[in-house]
Amino acid sequence: MNKIRIIVIAGPTASGKTALGVELAKRFNGEIVSGDSMQIYRELSVSTAKPTALEMQGVPHHLLNIRSVRQSYSVADFVQDAGAAIQQIVAGGRLPFLVGGTGLYIDALIQNLDFSQQNRDENLRRRLAEQAQIHGEAYMYAQLQKIDPQSAAQIHPHNHKRVLRALEMYYATGQTKTRQMEQSRLNQSPYRPLYIGLRFSDRQALYDRINRRVEQMLQNGLVEEARMFYTSDPCATALGAIGCKELKPYLDGSDTLEHCVQVLQMQTRRYAKRQITWFSRNPQMHWLSADMPDTTERAAELIRQFLQEDTEHEKQSL
Repeated sequence: MNKIRIIVIAGPTASGKTALGVELAKRFNGEIVSGDSMQIYRELSVSTAKPTALEMQGVPHHLLNIRSVRQSYSVADFVQDAGAAIQQIVAGGRLPFLVGGTGLYIDALIQNLDFSQQNRDENLRRRLAEQAQIHGEAYMYAQLQKIDPQSAAQIHPHNHKRVLRALEMYYATGQTKTRQMEQSRLNQSPYRPLYIGLRFSDRQALYDRINRRVEQMLQNGLVEEARMFYTSDPCATALGAIGCKELKPYLDGSDTLEHCVQVLQMQTRRYAKRQITWFSRNPQMHWLSADMPDTTERAAELIRQFLQEDTEHEKQSL
């Protein structure tokens, strides 16, 4: 089977993935598929740092603005939608670029994990949510540690949504999330990826960029977006997005804007740290320093070598 070549550009938030992806897509006749779980929502543009038309520079982008915040969206939905977008890009004779920071979505797509059998049980989900309200997040995380310690080790204790989802998967099927993922990996992937990761040699430089980005978001209308968001009856998936929930105490009148912004900056820095940890587990990742002047050229050379290797392999197989 001839696998589909795909360039994956990953890394923490505010590392410059969007700009790098656009520049490389222009050079290599590519189109971009968003690998960000929240940029799918039409109502969330400022808080998700969604690229503007100017930033896209004419490069087609897929999976942006495809849902309302009232509609839930899962990793299974992403695998299906991204796969369809990639097929469309390849059919047009162009190179697909998967650009984003949602590690679970990226891994599920590239590794061809099968989530089709994981039907959601709304009654079970409601019961788990009720337990969480009664006993607290720490209790639910402790339950996951007992049931599926491998999954628990990969999920942050405060990532309440993913903890409950892992528990739901176990109680609905009788199999742990880890076991289901192992079985899913038996399916051969249709993709041949080149992973390019962005990181900073000085972690503080990334944190400074994050702080400045949040300040820019405020200037771009973050408070207004958050206010509109909470009047839109958002689903549980959208409620987990960083950017709006940190401002809710200010919108409710229970905290100052200054303090809420500080919390938002802190939570974004923590999220970036979790992203770095996630992507660092990938032995295929080619890490580049985002703060070096030759980053784009080094990434372009990696792509040229990758495409050349594939071309030579195809010739040998004829």
